[in-house]
Amino acid sequence: MKRIYVAGKYDDTSVIGVLNNIKKGTSKCVEILKEGNAPFCPWLDFQFHWFGDLSKEDYQRYSMAWLEVCDELYVLNNWMTSGGTKKEIARAKKLNIPITYEKDETGEKPTVAAEPDYVGLR
Repeated sequence: MKRIYVAGKYDDTSVIGVLNNIKKGTSKCVEILKEGNAPFCPWLDFQFHWFGDLSKEDYQRYSMAWLEVCDELYVLNNWMTSGGTKKEIARAKKLNIPITYEKDETGEKPTVAAEPDYVGLR
């Protein structure tokens, strides 16, 4: 069983956009789980807010800690405008964690490079 961190866009300009991103990310995580692997699903993190006041940095630190122990980073095809996903890609590259990119609707892998601006929090 591989531990697979699933990354992609979370935030959006509308509530419907955010909910669609949550649905896309969580659906992929369910698919990975059904394949016999253990996905990390950052789209479920919103539930922490019900029990405490956490900052965006708290969520990012928590997620990055999980990324650092994963066997693979799986990147959804909606990641190109996500600053957080770009940092996750850069961190995975630094740690030599294999990265798999979801193909877009045309069957092509996105070609935008990640920004190597991750600042270590640990």
